[in-house]
Amino acid sequence: MIRKYLRLIIAGILFLGSIALFINSLVSSGIWILLLSGLFVLSYFKNEMNLLAFYFVRKNKFESAGKVLAKVKHPERMIESQEAYYYYLSGLVEAQKQKNAQAEKHFKKALEIGLRLKTDQAVAKLNLSGIALSKRNKKLATYYLQDAKKLDKQKMLTAQIREIEGMLKRI
Repeated sequence: MIRKYLRLIIAGILFLGSIALFINSLVSSGIWILLLSGLFVLSYFKNEMNLLAFYFVRKNKFESAGKVLAKVKHPERMIESQEAYYYYLSGLVEAQKQKNAQAEKHFKKALEIGLRLKTDQAVAKLNLSGIALSKRNKKLATYYLQDAKKLDKQKMLTAQIREIEGMLKRI
């Protein structure tokens, strides 16, 4: 994993090299180098390990996602939004392994740092609600469930919310 500032330095050097190629009338080479520098800038904002873990989560390969996330040694060195998504993905993986204490810790840290999408915040709070429900903490589960309802503007989680509400009624 290339350090985050080193990526920007490499992108800057490649950008300056592409300008030199444009000046020397090597336009096609300049375009390729410019695109390559764009990839380094993109990798600054989108961590490749998180992208790969998201891919595995979408394919329901949580074990592979966990292995990819385990390769990240220092998530605190990521930019803030990517660090939040690292903890979000770690929470999803731990929740699938039925390690509720670890999952709760990761979801809370992701919410504390700040997930960008409201849907992701809703999923994290819905998972926290389920974890609180498994601990028989009805008050906390209701609190997280209400927050998840507020954040779910697109009604993507209505089935899961109803399922948690049904479980809450049984307690």
